[in-house]
Amino acid sequence: MPDDKPPRLDTTVAYSARVNNYWQGGKDNFAADRAAAEQAVAAFPGLPAAVRAGGPWRQRVTRFLVTEGGIRQFLDLGCGLPAGDTVHQMAEALQPGCRAVYVDHDPMVLAHARAQLPGPGPSCGFLEADIRDTGAVLGGVAGPLDLAQPVAVILSSVLHLIPDTDQPYDMVARYLAAVPAGSYLVIAHPSSDIRPEASAGMAASLNESVAQKRTYRDHGQVSQFFAGLDLVDPGVVPLPQWRPDSAEEASAPTMAWTGVGRKG
Repeated sequence: MPDDKPPRLDTTVAYSARVNNYWQGGKDNFAADRAAAEQAVAAFPGLPAAVRAGGPWRQRVTRFLVTEGGIRQFLDLGCGLPAGDTVHQMAEALQPGCRAVYVDHDPMVLAHARAQLPGPGPSCGFLEADIRDTGAVLGGVAGPLDLAQPVAVILSSVLHLIPDTDQPYDMVARYLAAVPAGSYLVIAHPSSDIRPEASAGMAASLNESVAQKRTYRDHGQVSQFFAGLDLVDPGVVPLPQWRPDSAEEASAPTMAWTGVGRKG
């Protein structure tokens, strides 16, 4: 959980969490982040609306996990800087007693966690760790979460920051191996094939200006993360089309694939 040491922020270089926060309409970002974000918008003008569509998506996924999946524990890996309600806020509104642990190692995210999260407690906590270090993460969350009971493992807009050389599929498999049957995997992943030209332009722009490099993946590559799981209907689909509550939600612009899978 967060300690009292001040995080070391570099405001001269854009960071993914802060860039994404700017697209969401948040205020936890700096000039370098805003400049990088606007360069990406030039490649895909619908990008801010596409990112903001993640808010209703998170509400729909959380509602499914709590009301249909029976999930009471959430592990949000690479949580970033939310500009709206957090997972545990949405989950507890549906079912009191839900718990969540957020994991990230971005200094700005850590500062935000210290200001916004109550620290160790019954409903939520924050772990400072690199999600690629699965041993450290699983060891750190084993107290706040009961890993003998089902957990929703959430990787929302973070896997594209894990290059193939870091073996992201093996990483996800290790997390799934640590949780029991009845657990769920939730992924939202920027695509390389929904809007190929815009994706290529965005990747080129952001990979020049943002500290973390991006690897956008296609439908087949994102689907591979769910190997061995039972995919929840409607499968791996464009993000706004995952169980939308309205035609307006379903028609939002997007450049991301999403899916939910259950461990049997």
